[in-house]
Amino acid sequence: MPRPTSLIVPSLILAATLAVPAAQAGKLYRWTDRNGVTHYGDRAPSDAVAAAAGAAEVKVIPYRSEPGSIARLRVQQDGDRYLAWADNSLAGPIEVRLDFNHSNNIIGSPLLPASATLDPRASAVVSVLSAQDPSRGGDFELSMRSVPGDPRARPQNADYLLPLRQQQFRIDQGYGGHFSHSEPEHRYAVDFAADIGTPVLAARDGTVMQVESDFDKAGLNLEKFGDRANFVRILHDDGTMALYAHLKADDGVMVRVGQRVRAGQQIGLSGNTGFSTGPHLHFAVQVNRGMRLESIPFRMTGPQGPLRLGGSVR
Repeated sequence: MPRPTSLIVPSLILAATLAVPAAQAGKLYRWTDRNGVTHYGDRAPSDAVAAAAGAAEVKVIPYRSEPGSIARLRVQQDGDRYLAWADNSLAGPIEVRLDFNHSNNIIGSPLLPASATLDPRASAVVSVLSAQDPSRGGDFELSMRSVPGDPRARPQNADYLLPLRQQQFRIDQGYGGHFSHSEPEHRYAVDFAADIGTPVLAARDGTVMQVESDFDKAGLNLEKFGDRANFVRILHDDGTMALYAHLKADDGVMVRVGQRVRAGQQIGLSGNTGFSTGPHLHFAVQVNRGMRLESIPFRMTGPQGPLRLGGSVR
């Protein structure tokens, strides 16, 4: 699901559910000078500036900004208009969609809602905001959703390696598992039983796009644990993304964002973090289908040959 910046953001759904942290808030400041011209800024005017302009009351206009795990929304004053920027913090592409929560005499160019695809670590102006009627004031509140991946990606046939260094393995939940694999984001995910500390391996060549490694708790309280888990997201050359989730606390992530990895290379240690029934590795191949994250079927080979990935024993 997309990650809205003005709400709690679900984006990565795991063996149970993984979402991103809650949104951060930003502020704009509005004041009108003695000539009746309305000004906006990302900080309040100093007392000297306000006095020189003959400004009356300074009004604070809140807006929501997404945490740095995916993208950041920021608004920059440019003369009598305001640039709504999206900053991609990932080492892979993302798609964002900007919209008004509230708009009074403010219009966007392009009109909102507006979408944009950002390259790794890139920034882009999604929309330019200005007053419809320059003779009077206005205010607005923005929200932005973001999804990892490029919607133009075209998945190619590929063989994936077993993402665990162990000869004996068990699939606790496969494709369409009733416990937590019913939604599009994780319908084709696989949960491998794995003791805490089992080496996790890259199943395919790629670039580390995103990591989370600072969570150390687990449980079945969705409200408490549903938005957290340690994970590694790896971007493949065809635009698909592999998700390795519920990694060990503290030292469970062994790669850095932007690092190129090869199939079979160790990237972490399995664990039991986030909304989880017990120690395991959640693995999924995902694509962005246009502001919509979906998992897709994949072929995987283990020590004894091709794996059967469907079904659930939970």
